[in-house]
Amino acid sequence: MNQKQRDGTQIVVIEDDVGVRESLVGLLRSMKFSATAFSSAAEFLSKGKLAAVGCMILDVRLPGQSGIEFLQEVRANGFQRPVIFMSGHADVPIAVRAMKAGAVEFLTKPVREQDLLDAVHSAMKRDNRDTMKEQAAAHARADFQSLTRREQEVLVRVVEGQRNKQISAALGISEATVKLHRGKVMQKMHVQTLPELVRYYDMLDLNLTMVAAKD
Repeated sequence: MNQKQRDGTQIVVIEDDVGVRESLVGLLRSMKFSATAFSSAAEFLSKGKLAAVGCMILDVRLPGQSGIEFLQEVRANGFQRPVIFMSGHADVPIAVRAMKAGAVEFLTKPVREQDLLDAVHSAMKRDNRDTMKEQAAAHARADFQSLTRREQEVLVRVVEGQRNKQISAALGISEATVKLHRGKVMQKMHVQTLPELVRYYDMLDLNLTMVAAKD
């Protein structure tokens, strides 16, 4: 599989003008992207699969449901892949609405081929970074859940900058026990240094209430 294709995903073009639609698909396929096209949001919803979409190129004005309304609907249903809007009108309010709806780019027709390709490459690259961040966060949450309650308490105090002596006094345990828990935390969180631990903790987005665990 070409590197521009990811896990069977494809670029979906939703455009009611058949000439523009075929031109865009031809361009994308010439660059080895997997691309398919639909004439309306309704056609995509009846024949396409959101789960297979890696990037969407969407016309603002479509028959029936508008492009912006369609994006708002699929975003509300959990669709997070990048969307590039196109419009035949350089309408600032529409462009603003599109970006607020979650578009990553807004292009004015007639779209230059290089501008479209640049937008697709940028969108896919950012999406890959976001996916990697999501995966890293998921691993961090799983690692955190593997900690005991005491280890979680020690972790929170460590990333807050407390020293072993302070943690010992706060939790009512010996410094040697604190060191033991810290070692277990580093091992279970799969990190080697304190900065790594802090970065991992930041991925958790936790709001922990510190309650002293019973020995």
